[in-house]
Amino acid sequence: MSVRQATTPLVNIQNVAVIRGNRLVFDRFSLTADNGDIIWIRGANGSGKSTLLRLIAGLLPMASGQMTVSGVIALADENLALDPNMLLEAALGFWAKMDAASADAREKALAAMDLVPLADMPVRYLSTGQRKRANLSRLLASQAPIWLLDEPYNGLDSANATRLDAALLKHAGKGGIALVAAHRAPSINVAQSISLDRQAATA
Repeated sequence: MSVRQATTPLVNIQNVAVIRGNRLVFDRFSLTADNGDIIWIRGANGSGKSTLLRLIAGLLPMASGQMTVSGVIALADENLALDPNMLLEAALGFWAKMDAASADAREKALAAMDLVPLADMPVRYLSTGQRKRANLSRLLASQAPIWLLDEPYNGLDSANATRLDAALLKHAGKGGIALVAAHRAPSINVAQSISLDRQAATA
């Protein structure tokens, strides 16, 4: 895999195969995401949605093919990478510092996911939906040009799903890339809709 830091974000995957646990997850898979693209990755459980995002994030190897990523990546998946014993704002502040994000970016991320009233609550007391929003706020605050979101709508009510859609549109409007792996279709226009079910059937 080639990773380049550039002004214009890009994810370019060509004829990639991934094997996990002696199982071919997908083969000859190709995808190109350019600046401003929101791409919906869909498919049944086990089709490889999470595997694809983890591959792009550099957390999994590919068996064959080529992949080029230009730009910093932020991944939001089922893992809540926030210290449960810290107050929410402080926990987000830890990651904001790691990402070299400003305090203003952190505050805007809290506001975008309607978490300002919970800023002084320990992370361990957050509900499932609140934890999901906190994880998404971490991604927003990172200001990374490439977002990878794994089932981001799970645990969100309609109001917070709308907030997420607004954040995605704002990110794309600034030239960012978002790959959204989800059973539920985003209620916003996407540049591409890719089914891993079809890809797996032809692999």
